[in-house]
Amino acid sequence: MNRREWIGVAAAGFGRLSGATRDVRNSPSRVVVAEGGSNRDLVLTRQWSGDFCRSTLTNRGRGPVRVREVVLFSIALELPAGTGLYGESLQMLSQTAGTLGEPVDLGYSERKHYRIPQPEDATALTGMLTLSLPGSHLLFGFTSCRRFAGRLYLRPQLLDVVVDTEGLELAPGQSWELEEFAHFRGKDRAELLWRLANRINEHHPPLRFPAPPTGWCSWYCFGPRVTAKDVLANLDFIAEKAPGLKYVQVDDGYQPAMGDWLEPGNAFGGDLQAVLKQIRARGFEPAIWVAPFIAEENSRVFRQHPDWFMKGPDGAPLKSDRVTFGGWRHGPWYALDGTHPEAQHHLENLFRTMRRDWGCTYFKLDANFWGAMHGGRLHDPAATRIEAYRRGMQAILRGSGNSFILGCNHPVWASFGLIHGSRSSADIQRSWKVISATARQNLNRNWQNGKLWWNDPDAVVLTGDLPLNEFVFHATAVYATGGMVLSGDDLTKIPPGRLAMLRKLVPPTGAAAVFEDDSLRVGRITAANRDMLCLFNWQDTRTTLAARVPGRRLVTDYWTGENLGPHDGMFRTELAARSARLLELRRA
Repeated sequence: MNRREWIGVAAAGFGRLSGATRDVRNSPSRVVVAEGGSNRDLVLTRQWSGDFCRSTLTNRGRGPVRVREVVLFSIALELPAGTGLYGESLQMLSQTAGTLGEPVDLGYSERKHYRIPQPEDATALTGMLTLSLPGSHLLFGFTSCRRFAGRLYLRPQLLDVVVDTEGLELAPGQSWELEEFAHFRGKDRAELLWRLANRINEHHPPLRFPAPPTGWCSWYCFGPRVTAKDVLANLDFIAEKAPGLKYVQVDDGYQPAMGDWLEPGNAFGGDLQAVLKQIRARGFEPAIWVAPFIAEENSRVFRQHPDWFMKGPDGAPLKSDRVTFGGWRHGPWYALDGTHPEAQHHLENLFRTMRRDWGCTYFKLDANFWGAMHGGRLHDPAATRIEAYRRGMQAILRGSGNSFILGCNHPVWASFGLIHGSRSSADIQRSWKVISATARQNLNRNWQNGKLWWNDPDAVVLTGDLPLNEFVFHATAVYATGGMVLSGDDLTKIPPGRLAMLRKLVPPTGAAAVFEDDSLRVGRITAANRDMLCLFNWQDTRTTLAARVPGRRLVTDYWTGENLGPHDGMFRTELAARSARLLELRRA
């Protein structure tokens, strides 16, 4: 099929879908109850206001009913298999792209890796989904996540819009307010995502931080074997040669056990609190990594307080590997129950101690997904796993005061209004495979940056054996996110040219690139006095890219400073394999 034929098929398919979704208000719904129950006396009320639908489920019977899920809409799809799709997931490390005919996991598979319950015959998404054809886009999304996860089960000819009610009991006469759903259509995908973000912020006022943080992170050069000496050596370098890196972060490795965050670890080789005080004394901000919702079996907190953790069917603390991924170090982990009052007090006290006594003003919260782990029994039997996570996070916020809170490995929608920053990709590694994969993950989430929170594209790494073109690609991708910039290198060993590149990333612009299409080859950042073009060649062969220039502009290569002269209307450039260009456009 040639391009003209494809566009014709796509247009016809979009017309059919528009016809179906135009009547989405009347699409069928159903309530799925637990085995042995009946939905006969359950009444679902759907009320639309413009593009937004609020729903309520009421039990008008005489007995309680356990409700597994509510299918708000079951929408027929008539689209070609080549229709582009993008969807978010419950877990931050999962995303779905590709096409209706061939969905692609951009990160870890929710089904295989995290084993999150979902239909076997569907592609499961959480929060939002876009379907795209040339010049036309549809968006389906949930604009709130106070209590329930909003799921989207996508099949080739059908989309089920689902609220996961987790088998909770709905008592006689009781009503549940379900999460709000939105449905948009339009020619500009970025505008649809902007509308979604604005509505989310109405339901969950975001935590605001004036600018994306900058700093240094110990993990990507020292891993769990980080020592006090390593941190202080890099602090000396930053103070002398990279003072724009404000936050100096000690990552995983300082603690004696997962869960025992306030106790000294022998492997660190120094007094952690003394190191944090030296960071502040040199004019920088102490930052620290914590995984607040998890603990290993040998930790003091788990041995002394097993009642604080989610339970299995047998009433004993639930090992995470029984229901999901067990954890990457010292697993299987146990998950703290955010509905338990004493667990909440523990979280509040932990972060108050680190903020008030240790002086930390930045917290990287990792493994947050386990705070919303499925399959566990909670102290509050009427609570969902979303509520458990949100109550735990609210306790953390009470303790951490005015610190910056970064969510990592977290449930994305459940984190609305609870974090200042959001990791937007998997961990970076010094390989082309990972650099290109994390870039794609990050750039697909550009719509969130500066709207819901500041995106964290993970650390920028500029040392190692990669060729220069791949480092330039990586640095350009980080710049294009508009989000946070933390160096992940042992800066005592960074070459001068790479240090110059790092300095050019600081301070971040705060503005994320908007891309022409889902190929993510041409992105644009618009500012008051200049435009920036972000051009990417993801291929293993050379290619030529062309980008529109808004009037007559002087074009400069941002990384090299090379003057590429005036251009009017269009800029063309040849890009080597696995390379990128970051171009500054100023009025001629």
